[in-house]
Formats: sequence, structure tokens, C-alpha cells
Amino acid sequence: MIDFGFDKLALIGAVALIVIGPEKLPKVARTMGHLLGKAQRYVADVKAEVNRSIELDELKKMKTQFETAASDVENTVRNEVNSATSAFESDWKSATSGLDGSSDTGSVGYDPLPPPPPEYRRPKKNWRLKRGATPLWYKKRQGVRTSAQSGAARVARYRPPGVKLR
Repeated sequence: MIDFGFDKLALIGAVALIVIGPEKLPKVARTMGHLLGKAQRYVADVKAEVNRSIELDELKKMKTQFETAASDVENTVRNEVNSATSAFESDWKSATSGLDGSSDTGSVGYDPLPPPPPEYRRPKKNWRLKRGATPLWYKKRQGVRTSAQSGAARVARYRPPGVKLR
């Protein structure tokens, strides 16, 4: 950046005092200060945006690395499970190959596959019936309102009997 020493700033100030004049110099200096502050804020915002974009690029690279590592792990696990399943199936077939359908397992009552569970059906609930099934004496005891009442009617209803209106 431009290197301004004390002597250069003093020279610029003296020239500005002569050219602008002592009456307008404070106003011009204040305006220049505001403009310089705006420029510094703009430069800081640009730097922050560049840093954010760089960090975003780095995060995207890390994301792709993690995704490839996760897919590699998933593929190796899937391959191992498939090989273990095929080995188990082949061992199971070789172990049960001597057995036929008329062996002792049929007389014991062994069923290799249990019947599937019954299909879930949501219970039918009718909330109107349920609400209407509550007895009126219970509603009155619990203070459940069965009809709407205006504020004035409520005040008149609960006013003590000896109080009269003017």
C-alpha cells in the first residue's frame, strides 16, 4: 500500500488548507473520513467473502472425500456380508442335503416358517360418540361447559343473590 509518512501528510494538509480554505476544511475532512471508512468496510467485506468461498470449497472437498470413504466402506461391508451369506447358504445346503421331507422333523411338528402376523388395522374411533357418552351429571360436576354463554350472562349467573344493580 502507499506509504505516507508524517512529512507527506503535513504537506497534503497544508496544500488542502490553502486550496480549500479554513472554513470548509473540517467538513471536507469529515467527508473524506466517512468515505475512507466506507472503503475500508467494503474491502473487509470482500476479504470475508473470499475467505468464506475458500472455506466452502475446502468443505466441499472434505464432503466428497467423506462420501467416497463411506461408499467404499459400504461396498466392502456389503461384499463381506454377501460372501458370508453365500458361504452359510452353501454350508446349510450341504448339512441339510441328507434330510428329506419324510424324516423325523415332520413327526415332531416342526414348522420351519411361522405364519405371518395378522395385518395391522387402525381402530375406528368416533370422537363424537366418545364425547357424547360422558354423562351430563359428570360434566356438571367437573365443570365442563355444555353451552356457550356471554360474559354478561355469566356475571349475572354467578352474582350473589343479595347484590343489586343500580
